[in-house]
Amino acid sequence: MRPVRPRLLSERGAAAADLPPLREVIAQFDLGARKSLGQHFLLDLNITRRIAREAGPFDGETVLEIGPGPGGLTRALLESPAQAVIAIERDSRAIAALKILEDAYPERLKPVEGDALGILPSDLISEGDSLTIVANLPYNIAQKLLVGWLRDLAAIRSMTLMFQKEVADRLRASTGDKAYGRLSVITAWLCEIDTLFDLPPAAFVPPPKVTSTVVRLTPRAEPLAPADFRTLERVTAAAFGQRRKMLRSALRSLTTDPIALLESSGIDPTLRAENLSVEEFCALARACDRIDGAQ
Repeated sequence: MRPVRPRLLSERGAAAADLPPLREVIAQFDLGARKSLGQHFLLDLNITRRIAREAGPFDGETVLEIGPGPGGLTRALLESPAQAVIAIERDSRAIAALKILEDAYPERLKPVEGDALGILPSDLISEGDSLTIVANLPYNIAQKLLVGWLRDLAAIRSMTLMFQKEVADRLRASTGDKAYGRLSVITAWLCEIDTLFDLPPAAFVPPPKVTSTVVRLTPRAEPLAPADFRTLERVTAAAFGQRRKMLRSALRSLTTDPIALLESSGIDPTLRAENLSVEEFCALARACDRIDGAQ
């Protein structure tokens, strides 16, 4: 993406003042939320600006947004000093509505019509560059998106994302917590996790049935421990797939001798998945790779 000149703050303020209210945009482009797309729009600009502030500062940076809808969060991101905002959207109605923001902020907004599940952040920037992701994620694909981004962290400076509170609780859960699981382990392995604030259902149009939580994920300089991503996925899937069982039984899908696997990793075979730390799961993943390499 070629460099663009960010607008001065006064210019951004003028652009924002000239924009139609979001409810008018929704009416003009027939942008009623679609359940099939997991759409719940944030129309309160005080909230979207708070999300942008928590995610920033964006001085001269490229920001990626997923599912902008009528553009409430997009407006807040464009008011910031970000160099450019890339907005990925499946809904053609929303792509048309974003033309209003393209005209108000020339050369700074780049709408991309497509499925975010099939687009990696590294696909959108030059090699060696990185971007910041800020998004009110569609609930129905939020976890899949996150796991895909965790595989592409070299292209990401940080992620400030909105999830269902239940998912956010799993992200920040630690060893021994009821919510501790695969997502907890893989995310904490690669990122520092900060919970920012909750939003009630009434903050959205239409209101979802659950509370939402904004979370900031910052990639670690180095993972907590050495491990192969795919192997760690296999190990955590097996362990938490039968979380009520002791690991000596739960890990039978990985090896014919799970007790030897566990003991070679320094782990008590009678423990359960919820008892292991991220580092211990990584030790199991390395032991699996050694076994696979020896076969």
